[in-house]
Amino acid sequence: MNRFEKALYETMTPTAELLERTTEPLHRAILLNFWRHVHLEGSGRFDEIVAPDMMVDHPVYRVTWGAHPAVIEGKDGVVAFYNSVGNSVLWNSDDRIAVADWGVADELTFHQLARGSDLRAVGYDDVPDPDRLYHVSSRQAFVWPYDERGRLAGEHLYEDPTSVRIEEVDPAEAITAERVREIHLELLGRLEESRGERFWVLENQ
Repeated sequence: MNRFEKALYETMTPTAELLERTTEPLHRAILLNFWRHVHLEGSGRFDEIVAPDMMVDHPVYRVTWGAHPAVIEGKDGVVAFYNSVGNSVLWNSDDRIAVADWGVADELTFHQLARGSDLRAVGYDDVPDPDRLYHVSSRQAFVWPYDERGRLAGEHLYEDPTSVRIEEVDPAEAITAERVREIHLELLGRLEESRGERFWVLENQ
């Protein structure tokens, strides 16, 4: 297992640790929705993310990455957004996560593994070579509002541009998008087995 695979396997550990300390049913439902969402997104099962028991009818996403901030509204827009980044290798680490009645706040390091050309396209102009592979990381604040039923109402993602770090990666060390999906499916299966049917729904907390 290389360092990128290891990081993916560990990405939801802070969420799991917070859940163990959380007793309020709504807060537990929010954290479990968040946890499931990450694995659904990572495995490409986007339609399940926008299901009525996971997301409100009209979500609003505010995404501030690179040089092109965007506001995305509605479930069709959300699915299109996920499809646009579906082949990216993405993960997070070093989380400082909290949960409240209104949702989840998480300050974290967000990671991307991608070709220089793809990174330049989203505004990372300091990437030296469009044909080489890079690991880009930055500190970001994720604020995810939820409704009173523990359903996602949107994602507000804010990057700290002063924290961006760029590292060239040997392609032999890289992890593929296919492998990312395999890992998330494996972790989702473990979550479903340990938590039971519809574990993310508030009424089951």
